[in-house]
Amino acid sequence: MAKIFKTKPGAERRPFRPDVIETYTPSEPSELLKFLLSVMPQRKRTNVKELLGHNQVMVNGTVTTLFNHPLQPGDEVKVNITREFPVFYNRRIKLVYEDDDILVINKGYGLLSMGTDKIKEGTAYSILREYLKWKDPRNKIFIVHRLDRDTSGLMMFAKSAYAKERMQHNWNNMVIERKYLAVVEGKVEEEEGTIRSYLAENSQHEVYSTDNPKEGQLAVTRWRKIRSRKGYTLMEVSLDTGRKNQIRVHMKELGHPIAGDRRYGAKSSPIHRLALHAQTLRFIHPVTGKDMNFSTPVPAAFDGMV
Repeated sequence: MAKIFKTKPGAERRPFRPDVIETYTPSEPSELLKFLLSVMPQRKRTNVKELLGHNQVMVNGTVTTLFNHPLQPGDEVKVNITREFPVFYNRRIKLVYEDDDILVINKGYGLLSMGTDKIKEGTAYSILREYLKWKDPRNKIFIVHRLDRDTSGLMMFAKSAYAKERMQHNWNNMVIERKYLAVVEGKVEEEEGTIRSYLAENSQHEVYSTDNPKEGQLAVTRWRKIRSRKGYTLMEVSLDTGRKNQIRVHMKELGHPIAGDRRYGAKSSPIHRLALHAQTLRFIHPVTGKDMNFSTPVPAAFDGMV
């Protein structure tokens, strides 16, 4: 049975042994076991099968135990000679992508991105920190951007200060696309539109919209209607700027607050959560320069509403 990494407060961590990882790249199509036998001739067939069976083989970042897993030229095959690769599992976070420099996750709603003065543990940051420390106590993780606690969807974290600074210092150039899905109250008549205003925050930490550039920061939100049904509208929302509570405030200003968002004017909460999800995240990799494009399906609860 695969050994799965689960985040448990106070869980005992195994003694650290540096991993010995061998990396191979096929030059022609093959099956995994056949390929491993060809590149590891010094190992017996039984030994190679054991590496596969004990979760010590990874293809393109994903652990696999299938002998006939298909390989294509350019695939990256890693074999951990020391121990099994840890398999991340947490019921509130799905690990979408990981390499030496970044992590991309699908964060569940109700989960803080990072700690506050009162809450330090049980956040996306602390869960991922424990996962990386379990792999190697020297590992670090850095916040690049945040999602509101009640917003679900795609987030990225950096595994080095260099990657973090590259992303944050060049955010507008590095991030190609960010799209959200929102279910708003009422039937939106227009097909698409743009909301432009300045956002400020009052003493109760509630963000509000103003036309006064001296009072707040510029916020630009673009939206497109997908469909309307049963008194709700599913919207695709993209951001030109990334201000706190920007989509929530702008949907209220549009006259169609997000379902479940009582703080910003909603009168209903049919799925008992804020109906806002970060669906698409596309950016330039801060180290390799590759185009990284991630997308998630429409949450099932949203489909059930509209």
